[in-house]
Amino acid sequence: MPITMKNIVIFVTDLARAKVFYCDQLGLPLAGESEMMMEFFPGEKTTMGVALALQDEARKLVGRHTGITLKVEKIEQVCESLKGCGVHFVEPLESSPWGKMAVVADPDGNQLALVNR
Repeated sequence: MPITMKNIVIFVTDLARAKVFYCDQLGLPLAGESEMMMEFFPGEKTTMGVALALQDEARKLVGRHTGITLKVEKIEQVCESLKGCGVHFVEPLESSPWGKMAVVADPDGNQLALVNR
């Protein structure tokens, strides 16, 4: 029986505030939303959810490094735009042997890596 990944979820405390970050500032494509969750990357095999942390176990997962890496085209321009919007950079854009990378945090402190490769 094959197992595939459906989605990953980031827990937040304020969905409206998170929507500004993930939709307006990062520009992630919204697949759908409800009162408690948003889902991104429509049509992809794996989606990313942003959900309200309503239970104690979920609240423990708010404000940490998520381990999620997003591939970004024109990473320099994206990072400049994010800086202009006041997005918090945990790690600034830097070059490395595997490409360019920056780490940003959403309003709850959830960290996401941005890479160009």
